[in-house]
Amino acid sequence: MGKIFAVPVIDGRLCMHFGHCEKFALVTTENNSIEKIEMVEPPVHQPGVYPRFLAEMGVETIIAGGMGIKAQELFTQNNIEVFVGVGSEEPENLVRKYLSDQLQSGANLCDH
Repeated sequence: MGKIFAVPVIDGRLCMHFGHCEKFALVTTENNSIEKIEMVEPPVHQPGVYPRFLAEMGVETIIAGGMGIKAQELFTQNNIEVFVGVGSEEPENLVRKYLSDQLQSGANLCDH
């Protein structure tokens, strides 16, 4: 069974604050390689909406630049691993780095 990652994007690259993204890149992997990338429109951003939406899409890990503590808790409650503090790159590069244990997390770039 593959794994699905979500990466909030704006202009094709990681959006530094997940709540301000244009789309989510859903990256499906199988045997540590990328099988497909699908861009999905998020619902209207309100507290608690994105974690439920992404959980319903089968997402297991979200890779983000910045995310508030409450949002991180809601993702965890929806059994979604949160990886924050990542620099802005194309979604497939971030997932490849994650899969090869090369993805570096830095400071969470969100303070709410």
